[in-house]
Amino acid sequence: MKSNAAINDVSLTAVFTDWFAARGWQPRPHQLELLRLAQAGKSSLLIAPTGAGKTLAGFLPSLSELASSSREAPRLHTLYISPLKALAVDVQRNLLTPVAAMDLDISIETRTGDTPQNRRQRQRASPPDILLTTPEQLALLLSYPDAARFFGDLQMIVLDELHALANSKRGDLLSLGLARLARLAPEARRIGLSATVADPDEL
Repeated sequence: MKSNAAINDVSLTAVFTDWFAARGWQPRPHQLELLRLAQAGKSSLLIAPTGAGKTLAGFLPSLSELASSSREAPRLHTLYISPLKALAVDVQRNLLTPVAAMDLDISIETRTGDTPQNRRQRQRASPPDILLTTPEQLALLLSYPDAARFFGDLQMIVLDELHALANSKRGDLLSLGLARLARLAPEARRIGLSATVADPDEL
């Protein structure tokens, strides 16, 4: 665990350091490292077991950027992709807790096969700051004529449970989606999250 001085190596505002301190916590080294890499414009892959704070590590760069930016119009900042719609719902709930505790003006929504059609239409017209979805829903969003507008301001892509998608048809679908996103939002950084895997370079 790094000291408070290490927090100064990255741009983590007082609202976050105070939130950690109020709970008797400090940011874990891998959380700060992912934040540092994202702030340097780099993508990253975090391989860590369950309970290691992967979710917060993956979203800390997005939350930090959104907390310190002003947004004149709704735009999608972060896209989270999970192999399971139930996991997307769980992650949304886990993110809403610190966002509410820090009183951050950040909208977080899910889009899965269970999402009502009227909400899907509203999300396309007025995107949340963070959208949590699945490879299939990403493929659907990319098929719409307004995909370039919808994804044009995307800054971050968080890919969860990558080991569950590797070497599968759903993984191939995700790869095609990511290739398309690379054209629509070439500056978007990627953060991969996974449990221990045999070949991290291939992942």
